[in-house]
Amino acid sequence: MTMNATIRRQGGAAVMTIPPAFLKLLDLDIGSQVELSVESGGLVAKPLTRLMRKRFTAEELLKGAEHVAELNRDTAWAREGDPVGREII
Repeated sequence: MTMNATIRRQGGAAVMTIPPAFLKLLDLDIGSQVELSVESGGLVAKPLTRLMRKRFTAEELLKGAEHVAELNRDTAWAREGDPVGREII
């Protein structure tokens, strides 16, 4: 599939409109990132792979929370006393 596009100025940047058919074909949307390169005298834009964010269960997020009270007891000394510098209280 080929289409023509015109490079125009917007602010201090040169911009080119990507036809909706190409966006759909490449599963891209506004805000998607592409890698630009020059190959054989042509401009090539390749979609960057999307990073999959791991979804955590509540159980995974709370794992180790039973140790928070112990950690607070062990570090209480660091929270006692008057400020000595530019601490935010």
